[in-house]
Amino acid sequence: MDFTGDSTGNSDHGLTKYVTGLQQLYRFYLDKVTPHEKERWIAFGVLQVIFFLRIIYGEGWYAICYSFYIFSLNQFLAFLTPKFDMSLQQEEANDTLEAGGAPDEQSEEFRPFIRRLPEFKFWYNVMRGGVISLALTFSRVTDIPVYWPILLVYFVILFALTMRRQIQHMIKYKYIPLDLGKKKYSAPSV
Repeated sequence: MDFTGDSTGNSDHGLTKYVTGLQQLYRFYLDKVTPHEKERWIAFGVLQVIFFLRIIYGEGWYAICYSFYIFSLNQFLAFLTPKFDMSLQQEEANDTLEAGGAPDEQSEEFRPFIRRLPEFKFWYNVMRGGVISLALTFSRVTDIPVYWPILLVYFVILFALTMRRQIQHMIKYKYIPLDLGKKKYSAPSV
């Protein structure tokens, strides 16, 4: 005897349809915001201000704040890091030269910088992390008592050390991971 009210025996069909509809709606709006880079980052900035104000005026959730910013730092490093390890490419070129081979013709060719984590994925991950962190601040259960100045000092030291290492890597392998926009050329004067 079926007590779900569904004579076909498919009680989960309505729930599955509802979840699928929500996923499609979520994907639709995500696809809509994809080309609007500036607006996406403004929305992230607004989320950060709200989150920061919640932490300051709520006087708690420092462990959640610390965890979120460590996660964001990890995502930022993946955003700055090239997809392909440049040290391996340089070692292969050096091995070829040492073996008496000719220098690789492709080494002089322009190769675009390909990120390990694309810009949209970076924004999506930190935005999702920010929303989850903000949601966690609405429960006192997640407010773990910690001495926040220690977390702040530790985060600043960790940030400084990892960024120094990343900048040294960028200088050593001569790449710039930030695209400062498309170059605009003026029309030639006649």
